[in-house]
Amino acid sequence: MMLISYIITLLPIVATSALAKTHTFNWTTGWDYQNVDGVLNRPVITCNGQWPWPDIRVTKGDRIQVYLTNGFNDSDTSLHFHGLFQKDNNKMDGVPFLTQCPIGPGDTYLYNFTVEDNVGTYWYHSHTAGQYEDGFRGMLIIEDGEDNVNFPYEYDYDVPLGIGDWYDRTVDLLTADFMNLYNPTGAEPIPQNLILNNTRNLTWNVQPDTTYLLRIVNIGGFVSQYFWIEDHDMTVVEVDGVYTEKNTTNMLYLTVAQRYSVLIHTKNDTSKNFAIMQKFDDTMLDLIPKHLELNSTSYMVYNSSAPLPDENFVDSLDEYLDDFYLVPYEKVELFDEPDYRITLDVKMDNLINGINYAFFNNITYVTPKVPALISVLTSGNDSTNALVYGTNTNSFVLKKDEIVDIVVNNYDTGKHPFHLHGHVFQTISRDRPYEADDGETVHPFDLTDHTPYPDYPMMRDTIYLNPQSSFVIRFKADNPGVWFFHCHIEWHLIQGLAIVLIEDPENIQAVESQNFTANELNVCKNKNIPVSGNAAGDSVDFLNLKDELVQPKAIPDGFTKKGIIAMVFSCLCGVLGLIMLSVYGLMDISDVEEKVVKDFRLSPEILLDDKNMDHNESYQESVMEKSGSKSKFFTSIRRLAPL
Repeated sequence: MMLISYIITLLPIVATSALAKTHTFNWTTGWDYQNVDGVLNRPVITCNGQWPWPDIRVTKGDRIQVYLTNGFNDSDTSLHFHGLFQKDNNKMDGVPFLTQCPIGPGDTYLYNFTVEDNVGTYWYHSHTAGQYEDGFRGMLIIEDGEDNVNFPYEYDYDVPLGIGDWYDRTVDLLTADFMNLYNPTGAEPIPQNLILNNTRNLTWNVQPDTTYLLRIVNIGGFVSQYFWIEDHDMTVVEVDGVYTEKNTTNMLYLTVAQRYSVLIHTKNDTSKNFAIMQKFDDTMLDLIPKHLELNSTSYMVYNSSAPLPDENFVDSLDEYLDDFYLVPYEKVELFDEPDYRITLDVKMDNLINGINYAFFNNITYVTPKVPALISVLTSGNDSTNALVYGTNTNSFVLKKDEIVDIVVNNYDTGKHPFHLHGHVFQTISRDRPYEADDGETVHPFDLTDHTPYPDYPMMRDTIYLNPQSSFVIRFKADNPGVWFFHCHIEWHLIQGLAIVLIEDPENIQAVESQNFTANELNVCKNKNIPVSGNAAGDSVDFLNLKDELVQPKAIPDGFTKKGIIAMVFSCLCGVLGLIMLSVYGLMDISDVEEKVVKDFRLSPEILLDDKNMDHNESYQESVMEKSGSKSKFFTSIRRLAPL
């Protein structure tokens, strides 16, 4: 009788296993030209020569296998599945020098995992050097049972909708200008346009009296967006892979990397079409160029014979849904008081090289020489010592099943969306914005004086931090791994706004599936990256960090802002003088550009091939207009690189 009972208990598991599928993808990165926003042909990162990258749709319990081949000439790459927990499979999280070695040119890395603990709306993207802003990104939908049968609400059709921002130049060019002593304030590059499903002015044909599940993902790299549909309510039912109780609104606010699933019921009347609106959160922009269109209009079409709608305006932008008050569908009570509290102060400031960096507790993240996961696996009993992972990685070691609070205080006047890998968290406090222009000062979190925590806090994996304000998130350390917590504004991650959580390192060492495969180790060896050792690459003394990589030194005490600016512009004058001497000195040399190309071995990667040269010339002319004579000089060099 016990045997029969045991077999009956196993039947659902066996049935689920039998239905599970394996989805295999062979992807190779490359470059091609696309006119994404209808304004300019520019290079984009392709998948097997095509763009955009494909969306993936699987069912919970399925296996995903992606053979990612780096088709670039001289750039590394990687692949992160945003929001997936990767339980006991941390090396699939896709963060270079954290959970894997970067994939070098010509190499292939196998991402191989079962989707066991996630359902809902996700996306994937490169986690290397801002590449997803050049188009290396796509949506990932995980259905809850066959045909999403276990989804808690009824609907007729399921529609993915990716919103984002788009630049007129590639990230390598933008980063060179951004992380530069000529940009001492750290002003982020301004996008050229907002896009929706990889285009502008999209037409969405709908049926009357129909319920749509609209999966909205902000796949952009910088700017938050307001989103609404003229004369239509949206009922939120999921955020970041967490089902919620229904909450109806007429406007959403999405930071980069956030996801909302909403139910929209269409009208019976088909005589009119309606505007789908996106709007920049222009408070995030240091300046607003005259050409920038802050609103972008797409079309919800009931009747293709009726005229398309005009741009729609709202009386106020203050009526958007406040996600803090969302309640999970399966109510999870507020976790117990924390065993460990991490307090992080966000600041943006310059270091001695004149470049503006982003800091948590005065540390700007610098990658270690050895991926942190490899350091865990090879450091033995030292793995519980945070020193193993470096002094400039901002690493914190968490014990098994600890309740952890992360308190973030914003000493910056900008808004920041923060993402935690490997978890969803409870948001238990988020203060209002404090505006410096109105004379308000920073309000750090006060443990002795705060609003009551909710009984059933909202849970998600990406949350925004208001200007000069604070938030507190709480989670349980029940997923052993090395996890990033970082600002998802890609420019701020490039500036170093990240910490590392080393969660239950002893358990990581004990689980066989956490070990690196031969393929993964070869990717490291092909990049000459050690496959054992601490952050400094020392595999003998794991507490010796003599050769670790660290941030530039701080500006000496006594320098005022005026002094820093004077120093920067003194350097600028000196550099310009050297450039002028170089230009005049080179004037009498024949074939100077070809010689420079040969001497510096410049990459032809951005130039693609002969068939795209017309596109390239148009793109480079646009770059010259944006960047001035300095870019013009280097543009002429790029054009002469051999194909």
